[in-house]
Amino acid sequence: MPLILDSLPVLYRELFPDFFRKEIPVETKATCSSCAMCQSSAQGAVESVDGVSRFFRPDTKCCTYYPKLPNYLVGALLADERAELGEGQRRVGEKISSRMGVSPQWVRPSARYNLLYRNSRQFFGKAASMRCPYYELEQGGCTIWPYREAVCSTFFCKYVAGADGRKFWMTLKTYLALSEIQLSRYAVLQLLPEYILAGKDKPDLSETPTVEDLDDKPLPDKEYAALWRQWAGREHEFYRASYDIIRALSPEAVEKILGLDGVIELKVLEKLHRDAVTPALPQVLKLNPEATVKWLPDGNVALGAYSEYDAVALPGLAYALIVEFTGREPVEAVRKRLREEKQADLHEDILLELYRHRILMEA
Repeated sequence: MPLILDSLPVLYRELFPDFFRKEIPVETKATCSSCAMCQSSAQGAVESVDGVSRFFRPDTKCCTYYPKLPNYLVGALLADERAELGEGQRRVGEKISSRMGVSPQWVRPSARYNLLYRNSRQFFGKAASMRCPYYELEQGGCTIWPYREAVCSTFFCKYVAGADGRKFWMTLKTYLALSEIQLSRYAVLQLLPEYILAGKDKPDLSETPTVEDLDDKPLPDKEYAALWRQWAGREHEFYRASYDIIRALSPEAVEKILGLDGVIELKVLEKLHRDAVTPALPQVLKLNPEATVKWLPDGNVALGAYSEYDAVALPGLAYALIVEFTGREPVEAVRKRLREEKQADLHEDILLELYRHRILMEA
């Protein structure tokens, strides 16, 4: 099995603690090359819910998200001399030249894009207008993939470990996002302390765009110069210097920068990793009352619970056995009764899969 670090930008190999060298199953149910949510690849999938298609567009896949890149990852990309990253460097360079969403801490989407994204989640994977600017349309891949940020490193539409897998990856996203915030702040503090001391690293909680934001207008020259000070016009140099500062850190220094929040998130990650890799079937199970049940034309039934993107298809006869799990008796007692009364059984591996998808839940 691959290591957790194999799913992250290579920069973190020398920065993160030993925990990240633990193994994690490959997410074989969700791949970029053969998108499981595109109609051509989604064999046996439920096509729609309440008349709304569940499939993603093949020319967007799940890349209808605009990443917020921390300064040191931008610098790492710009410093990479591999020819295959030339297109990604060009696109990020154009973004920097636009001066929209460009600051010493981040290269981020515009406020206009964020407003659309927050209010159009039902179109995720379906709206070409929301496609990531770093997405390469012809090959269907990412032009900056080695330097992707937290969301792009941890999002999967389906998880091998079901709900336990999603919990693990979502908590890993939280850890990565914390790292991006704190490490980018640390780099700015070394290079442009006035930015930090003025509180410009604090998030704008209002998230209310201005008229200029909606029109995608860059900062006026005076404001932009005040933001960047001596680095104005030398943004590429600033980002590369940020990368140099962060890659020189030791794991101990990174732990100190992340502080107590990092310690807590790491402890949670360790627990969730155990759940994802070595799951245990609860002694008492019941059918999740919130599970979705959709009968298919071939007599099978599609069951979903933990994710709108991930369903389990079973023979209709199996569903008649699942409903016997009511939470009023232990799993083994239910299985024994089914063998005696219906001459049928659900193997422990099937029960574990249903539990991981939370179709069956702990009573």
